[in-house]
Amino acid sequence: MEIWINPACSKCRSALSLLDAEGAGYTVRRYLEDVPSEDEIRTVLGRLGLEPWDITRTQEADAKELGLRDWPRDAGARDRWIAALSAHPKLIQRPIITADDGTAVVGRTEEAVREALAKG
Repeated sequence: MEIWINPACSKCRSALSLLDAEGAGYTVRRYLEDVPSEDEIRTVLGRLGLEPWDITRTQEADAKELGLRDWPRDAGARDRWIAALSAHPKLIQRPIITADDGTAVVGRTEEAVREALAKG
């Protein structure tokens, strides 16, 4: 199991606390420092079953500068969104937990973190 975190994020700290309390084995990826490639983002999106705009933090200053709210949300724009997430990792929703069974969740709630725990 791997968890993408921003240490300054309270949701990330809560997820880590729950994983620790449950004795889960996991690897931490500080994705602002160890920025995911476009291919890694594609892989995680596939595991999440989501599109890039579904995991984009549109309230961030970078999102506003890029004008993301006005970008199309369709297959033709998918690569543009993925490139923006890789170039501006602060835009990626967090924490993202990848489970050993090949799935992933955005672990913003205790329920989502528990879902990842159940899948290993």
